[in-house]
Amino acid sequence: MLQELIKELKTEENPKQAALLQRFFKTGKGQYGEGDIFLGIKVPKQREIAKKYTGLNLVKIQELLNSKIHEHRLVGLLILVDKFKKSDERERGNIFNFYLKNTKNINNWDLVDLTSHKIVGEFLKDKKRDKLYELAQSKNLWEKRISVISCFAYIKNDDFKDALRISEILVKDKHDLIHKAVGWILREIGKKNREVEENFLKKHYKKMPRTMLRYAIERFEEDLRKKYLKGKF
Repeated sequence: MLQELIKELKTEENPKQAALLQRFFKTGKGQYGEGDIFLGIKVPKQREIAKKYTGLNLVKIQELLNSKIHEHRLVGLLILVDKFKKSDERERGNIFNFYLKNTKNINNWDLVDLTSHKIVGEFLKDKKRDKLYELAQSKNLWEKRISVISCFAYIKNDDFKDALRISEILVKDKHDLIHKAVGWILREIGKKNREVEENFLKKHYKKMPRTMLRYAIERFEEDLRKKYLKGKF
């Protein structure tokens, strides 16, 4: 089954699209996605293919996650999300642990953003969330991003506390991808409760990186955006 999946992905290869994705996902030397190889397959097609192979076990999914080819890893993770949804609590725990053991392979922002809230976030919904704080304080860029994006699982239920605490931990982080993730989650909090977002911003906006702040206030009225950007309250 695994070889059939790999062959099917190969038949969808698009070299022109792959070249664009190599640039978009910063795969050059010294960039965050250094060495990542793309086939050039769009995500909807990858989802379609993943649905055919949800019977793959974790051993086979591990082979996909070990691949240098981006689409192999993403399809492996999409299968994992599907398996998680259909599993009982014990198996969900196994998938959660498997996911976190593979953070070295969940190594680009789309891989994190399409899956972490659906596995890590969902699993910890009714449990202690200490693991999120451990990830937030990691030296690994992708583990930090996982800690933020996982909180989307809680925001939809008006549960903001972990997202706010993790944003506070990462508010001075140096990496652009963390600036964007924190700004994004603050913006999502604001969609649910503007007052909660603004209370956080008023406390932290002066030390927030500009990208983080711009993402967070993107939906604010123009006059209010200008006040935050100029620091005039």
